[in-house]
Amino acid sequence: MIDHVLGRPSVQFRKIQVLAVVSFWSFYLHRGDRHGPPVLRRISALVTTKLTAWQTVLITLLYLYIARNFGKLLSLECPEPLANLYSRSYFRATWVTTALDAGFWSAMRIKSKGLRDFCSLVFTVYYMICAEQADEKVRKVRATLTVDHLRVSWNKGTTPYLSALTNMMRPRLMWYPPRKIRIPRPKQSSYKDPVIGWLYYNGPLAALKREEKVVLDIPGGGFVAMDPRNHDDKLMGWAGKTGLPVLSLDYRKAPEWPYPYALNECYDVYHSIVATHGRCVGLSGEKLPKIIVSGDSAGGNLAVGMVLMILQAASTETRRWHGEEALPPPTGVVLIYPALDMNIGNWMTDEQMALIRDRKSRKQNKPILRHKSDDYRHLAPNTPGASDHEDSEDEAPTKTIQGPDFAPALTPTSERILTSPQTSIHLSAAHTGRDRQAVPPASPLDSLNGSLHNAMVQTPDSLTPKAITQTPAPAVPPTQIKTRLAMSSMISYFNDRILTPEMMRAMIILYIGPHNRPDFSTDFLLSPLLAPESLLARFPRLWMLTGERDPLVDDTVIFAGRLRQAKRAEWLYGKEMGLDWARGEFRETDWINVELVPGISHGFLQFVSVFPEGWKYIAKCGKWFQEAFEEDERAREGGMPETPMTAAYDEYMHRRKGREQNDYFGSNATVGLAEAVDGLSRSGRSGRHHHRSGTASSAEDDRPLEMSMSVRNSMAKGKAQGKSPPTNGDIAEVLRDLPRPNGRGRGKKERGRGRRKSLVSLASEDDLLGRRMKGLTSGLHGGESEIGL
Repeated sequence: MIDHVLGRPSVQFRKIQVLAVVSFWSFYLHRGDRHGPPVLRRISALVTTKLTAWQTVLITLLYLYIARNFGKLLSLECPEPLANLYSRSYFRATWVTTALDAGFWSAMRIKSKGLRDFCSLVFTVYYMICAEQADEKVRKVRATLTVDHLRVSWNKGTTPYLSALTNMMRPRLMWYPPRKIRIPRPKQSSYKDPVIGWLYYNGPLAALKREEKVVLDIPGGGFVAMDPRNHDDKLMGWAGKTGLPVLSLDYRKAPEWPYPYALNECYDVYHSIVATHGRCVGLSGEKLPKIIVSGDSAGGNLAVGMVLMILQAASTETRRWHGEEALPPPTGVVLIYPALDMNIGNWMTDEQMALIRDRKSRKQNKPILRHKSDDYRHLAPNTPGASDHEDSEDEAPTKTIQGPDFAPALTPTSERILTSPQTSIHLSAAHTGRDRQAVPPASPLDSLNGSLHNAMVQTPDSLTPKAITQTPAPAVPPTQIKTRLAMSSMISYFNDRILTPEMMRAMIILYIGPHNRPDFSTDFLLSPLLAPESLLARFPRLWMLTGERDPLVDDTVIFAGRLRQAKRAEWLYGKEMGLDWARGEFRETDWINVELVPGISHGFLQFVSVFPEGWKYIAKCGKWFQEAFEEDERAREGGMPETPMTAAYDEYMHRRKGREQNDYFGSNATVGLAEAVDGLSRSGRSGRHHHRSGTASSAEDDRPLEMSMSVRNSMAKGKAQGKSPPTNGDIAEVLRDLPRPNGRGRGKKERGRGRRKSLVSLASEDDLLGRRMKGLTSGLHGGESEIGL
């Protein structure tokens, strides 16, 4: 009451107020009469003879407890908002995590690290007892989040006391500890600093060399926190149960390293593993290892972005001209509650709802649809005219048009209410950009009604039924907006105890940084949910696991819907073209598998010590890894028709085998000659190797056309061995034998000498013309060794 009278005093004033009250009564107990004021002395003297000191203390505490819970006893309090949101086991787990966050945030300002770690656990015990104070503390901190708050909260698993406690509660999964390794960057990379990773493998290094399969994990942490050691439960479970080597990346975090640095790190690691045949992570290097990519939360965003970069690179012909290999896609992708959309919205779009309501995935997405449709029914349960088939219009039985009452029979009650003159919303031409008469009807049902009305007007009297001619033709049909009451999951579950909109907002701002200005509606490497269908059609097999009550659950179901559409369209195209892999029937489970766990939210694999059910889902992900490798092996052994993924892998191996053939320049003649023609004596390959943000710029494209160092070294080596180096005329002769852009050869000299048909491939005639002009003008730039074309 005092706080309300004073008008919400500041925290400092309330602290002084509490200290003043405690000081006053402490002084009175010390200096005042032991039986209290004169009026209460007789009562105190009588009670002292009947109650002991212990009974007095116990009665006092009992009275305070009753006074604190007086509203609960009389049913005056509001119901718990999360009572029906989570399962009991998950709610208990969030109670512990909330107390941990409140305790660590309360002690984060203590400077001494040892004292800070100890006080964090002491405060956590207090907040576990006083759960309401913990919720209040966490709510206030999340309202004014900083990067320090996020890192203290998410990195608490690696503090000494909490780490020792979780190690005691974790079952023995691995006999070998995780190994910290440095992964070098590929030659084409713009960066030289190695990438740090942690290798989880339950075996010695000698056994690691015999492995031919790798799981590349990209851990989550909101792009700002959490290294792989915060995910020990998950990673040790995968490595211990499957026997596979699991490489988890410790990519650099924002805001010190904003977007797209972490994405380029992940791409470089994948490129290094492929280029070295796994030697960079301890494999023998004799065979190209099969790779499965996994990611959770923010790591799922980076994992999908990395795969899209790989697929995009494979479709860019100019990369091969510059000596870049088109990397083979991974064998499979496993995503756990991924964050795939950085453009947080309130309402679901028509396209997104169509993906969720897709006929073949409606049974799987039934709980998501039910939650979205129950919002309005919960707010207004007595609203008349609600349609029983609101979420499944296409499953509603088609009604026969009979007589003059055919229009009401086609339109459900709820739709007639929304489109009636009293409730319909009209769009003017200023908002639509078109004339009202030119605007088509708002739905297929309106289109049918409009066509029937047109038939009424245009049909001759001799051919028109009497029932129809009696119906008057309506005026210009208005453009209507049908209210679809479907909020995004981020807004629906804004009161989540693990991930809140404030935290998402802070993570996105920190990840993007102050200097980038991305387009949230088109940048699909930032928001993989926007990826074009041309890339999704070639996406590897995907498994997705998320909680049904996760604020990011819409990202999962929408991305799965887009991937199903793209795969189905690609399969139909392959079937029309008569391709082997498109025979039989299209099975969505061959490409996308989604599991929605009821009653849980985000991050359930990060605290399996207090949520034991999480071990079941860790084991399930391990089975998905083994299933992906087994399916890939069966496809290669001939048991299944070749898929686009296996075709891409075989194409990569064929190109690599062709490059290893020796000729005058050695094993890398193809790349060396291509570099000589294009003048790649620069580190500018990185401009095409990495994804750059919209504000990034590079002046390396303006470098003169020069002969690359690899060709110079090859010439010097040939001269030392007594071979005459090629002249400009020899190189020009080779260039004359190159195929034209239309694919036809340039002469019989190459076939007569048994050479390969082409050493490089040109993307287009414009590309060839541009490179010749570069060759003509390279002398003006002062290059050391110019090649005239």
